[in-house]
Amino acid sequence: MEPETRYARSEDVAIAYQVIGEGPVDLVVVPGWVSHLEEAWRDRVYRQFMLRLASFARLIRIDRRGTGLSDRVSRQATLEQRMDDLRAVMDAVGSEKAALLGVSEGGPMCTLFAATYPERTEALILASTLASGLRSADYPWAMTLEQLEAFLDRVEAVWGTGFSAGLLAPSIKNDEQAVRAWARLERNAVSPRAARELFSMLAQTDVRHVLPTVSVPTLVLHCEGDRATRVGGGRYLAEHVSGARYVEFEGDDHVPWTERNSDGFIGEIEEFLTGARGVSEPDRVLKTVMFSDVVDSTQRAVDLGDRAWGDLLGLFHEIVRTTLTTWRGEEIDTAGDGFFAAFDGPARAVRCACAVRDALARRSIPVRVGLHSGECELIGGKIGGIAVHTGARVATQAEPEEVLVSSTVKDLVAGSGLLFENRGRHVLKGLPGEWELFSAST
Repeated sequence: MEPETRYARSEDVAIAYQVIGEGPVDLVVVPGWVSHLEEAWRDRVYRQFMLRLASFARLIRIDRRGTGLSDRVSRQATLEQRMDDLRAVMDAVGSEKAALLGVSEGGPMCTLFAATYPERTEALILASTLASGLRSADYPWAMTLEQLEAFLDRVEAVWGTGFSAGLLAPSIKNDEQAVRAWARLERNAVSPRAARELFSMLAQTDVRHVLPTVSVPTLVLHCEGDRATRVGGGRYLAEHVSGARYVEFEGDDHVPWTERNSDGFIGEIEEFLTGARGVSEPDRVLKTVMFSDVVDSTQRAVDLGDRAWGDLLGLFHEIVRTTLTTWRGEEIDTAGDGFFAAFDGPARAVRCACAVRDALARRSIPVRVGLHSGECELIGGKIGGIAVHTGARVATQAEPEEVLVSSTVKDLVAGSGLLFENRGRHVLKGLPGEWELFSAST
């Protein structure tokens, strides 16, 4: 379930926060540039990252003032004001002392907070962050003023398109669905002008003189190929905070919660806070999986030619994605003429499948669709397990323009008003026994 968003008052500003988990230590996640508590929660990989943190801590997430669900402000906040906001949230949730996870641009504020309020700081975790926002002779890892101005112009020009995904999470930049989600987060978090103003505050950030005064246990995490905050900046932090533990990872993703980064970052954080690293067990959840593909796609591609076939696939993708949104389906993967989606309700899955089939039939694009409900494993943001393989095999048995479902799906939607016709028992390749399948309609 999505956590409930609440508000803490910091002077006359409402700061949005969420609390997840009941672990023995409080862990406050202070985001970087922009955030949106509820929009980010829609992303499966981000959600799994946060839930894993909440498995060993009471996790407190916030939207900084001026972003996400927190109050908009006429002037961007200083580090001192943001520290007041953090204390207000901690007071609101009854947290006398918490570990701080400062991600990216959230790191300098957490560093200053830890130095100023050590009695309220259990530990300091600095992930993919920096000490100074502008390059200098003794700090060559940040932007020059000219580079900053050029970047700010680009931010304002293309904000809301998902452009930051390529910088902050290169591993997903070719994932169309992920970039669309990133674009939606950008638009919901702040306006283009506000995004520019928020990032311009980075030029005024410099906590280098504070680092030697940090006395709480500190963990610094960084990826060697990070293009948003250079790895030299992470090493600098670890060298100038007394007793800091430094861990460097391979890869170039900036945010910690990508599939590439999550295991490493979470393992180090858990061990740092609890003294032990838990074994990552796959989460299991009941899902209805849907597989669909275009009938006789190879022959149609030959008959149509590359350009026309590309146009047809574009239309196919658009119709499926629009229908998935209507029925609250989650796109898991796509490959050419095939779609893999998942639903948390089997009746919605069947109605979506029928709507996809009918909408594509009106465009003379015949598809076959297969559905199955079962326990799926969620590992690193991916859905897997026998249920997924079963759904894929059911789809191979479907006739053109048919929605074929397993008996499990049929049984789970009893009383829904959906119609089913028995298609007999089938052997599904690689799966034991025979499977009773049904053709579904609305």
